[in-house]
Amino acid sequence: MHIQEWLATVPAVSVYLLVGLVIGLESLGIPLPGEIVLVSASILAATQDHINPYVLGACASAGAIIGDSIGYMIGRKGGKPLLAWAGRKFPKHFGPDHVAMAEAKFEKWGMWAVFFGRFIALLRIFAGPLAGVLKMPYWKFLIANILGGIIWAGGTTALIYTVGIVAEPWLKRFSVWGLVAAVLFGIGSFLLMKHRAKKVAAAREAAAVEAQAPLAATTRD
Repeated sequence: MHIQEWLATVPAVSVYLLVGLVIGLESLGIPLPGEIVLVSASILAATQDHINPYVLGACASAGAIIGDSIGYMIGRKGGKPLLAWAGRKFPKHFGPDHVAMAEAKFEKWGMWAVFFGRFIALLRIFAGPLAGVLKMPYWKFLIANILGGIIWAGGTTALIYTVGIVAEPWLKRFSVWGLVAAVLFGIGSFLLMKHRAKKVAAAREAAAVEAQAPLAATTRD
C-alpha cells in the first residue's frame, strides 16, 4: 500500500489524541518530540481531508496548557529534589547545564520565560516544572501558559498547514520527505538549544573560577 493511501486510513481522532497526549506529556516535563509530532500532524492535515486543522490546533493547545499546569503543580510540590531526581533519570535533558540555563532565563525574564519557553525545544520541558520549583505566582504562570500554548500550538499548526496546502502536490508525491523534513526541523532546534546550554555552563564555570581566585590568593597570604 502506498504511504498516502495508508495515511488516509488513519482515524482523525487518533491523530488528535496522539498530538494532545505527546505535547501534554512533553509540557509536563517528560522529554518527548512534541514539536516534531505537531509539525508532522499539520503536514498530514494539509494532505488528508479528514484531518481538521482547527481541531488539531485546539487539541495541541489544550495539551500544552494542561501539561504545563500539571508540571507546575508537580514542580511546586517537589521542589529542587525533583530537578535532582530528573537529572539522574534524564541527564541529557535535565543535567546541571540545562537546569542552569533554564534558571538563568527565568531569573532574567520571569513569566515571559514561560511564554517564550514554549517556542524553544529544550526549554519547553522545563517551563512548567521550573516555574513551580521557583514558586512563580500561579496567576502569572497561567497567563503566560495559556498565551504561549495557544500561540505556539495554533500558530505552528496554521503555518505548517498553510505551507502544506501550497506545497500539497509536492507533499502528496513525496509525503515521506515531508515527514523527514519535520523530523529534521525538530532535531535542529534541539541541537541549537543543547549548544546554548553548553555556552551557559562554560560561562558559569568561568565565573566560578574568577570568584575562587581572590579567595585562593587571600588564603596564600
